[in-house]
Amino acid sequence: MGEPGTFYVVATPIGNLGDLTARAKDTLRDCDFVVAEDTRRTRQLLTHFGIRGKAIERLDAHASARDVGRVVERLCAGKSVALVTDAGTPTVSDPGGRVIEAAIAAGARVVAVPGASALLAALVGSGLVTDGPFRFAGFLPRDGTTRRAAIAQLCESAETVVLFEAANRTRATLRDLADATPERPACVARELTKVHEEYVRGTCESLAADERTWIGEIALVLGAYRPAEREQQVTDAALDARIDEALGRGEHARTIAERLAAYSGRPKRAVYERVVARKGSAG
Repeated sequence: MGEPGTFYVVATPIGNLGDLTARAKDTLRDCDFVVAEDTRRTRQLLTHFGIRGKAIERLDAHASARDVGRVVERLCAGKSVALVTDAGTPTVSDPGGRVIEAAIAAGARVVAVPGASALLAALVGSGLVTDGPFRFAGFLPRDGTTRRAAIAQLCESAETVVLFEAANRTRATLRDLADATPERPACVARELTKVHEEYVRGTCESLAADERTWIGEIALVLGAYRPAEREQQVTDAALDARIDEALGRGEHARTIAERLAAYSGRPKRAVYERVVARKGSAG
């Protein structure tokens, strides 16, 4: 058996078709197969750039082990395969991680063909990027304790944070973020690279108060913040009121402590002890 083929991970435009790089076009034209999250959308993309007759197979987030194995078989036969998703860079909140792992395990060469990324576009355009680290949170859980815990951990983070959100859940997420860090600088980046691209900047509180109906593809950016500055602004009474509200909703003490540590700027352990004390006195 000869050497395995090359597995190309190809970034595609997130809106503006002019963002497909020349290298990506060449890769998609020259590879033996394309595996795609949505074959119809990918066919339209290839046709737009004059690439016709290319073999395309579906490989989405629900791909089976057999589907992944079929890709690996082609690589082991020396074929070159390109992976694309609906938009942006595969595996960044998109499927593809399992097949990349399988390709590496099979000894195939994996090559990233970089290009458009909603994550980086939102981060740069928000005006909230710093020379320090940033954190990418992807999509938040939709509801329940898992969601509350994820938001609490996210808001406790002092570095710049980027997350994706569905348009119909954006208002609720902004409200949840405002409950934890109302004065934290934030930005809603929507429809990036498209005709109606927009950056709406403010604080978590001001954005949560915006009554518009958010539409399009959404990325949220939270600016870096200094907990010490928050600690000087939040009184014991204000903190206790927030604790009592959360306890009244039946939230777990640790979840409350994580979120309100971000809100108050106080150490999480100190807030947790305060939550437990108030829970005990209420009981």
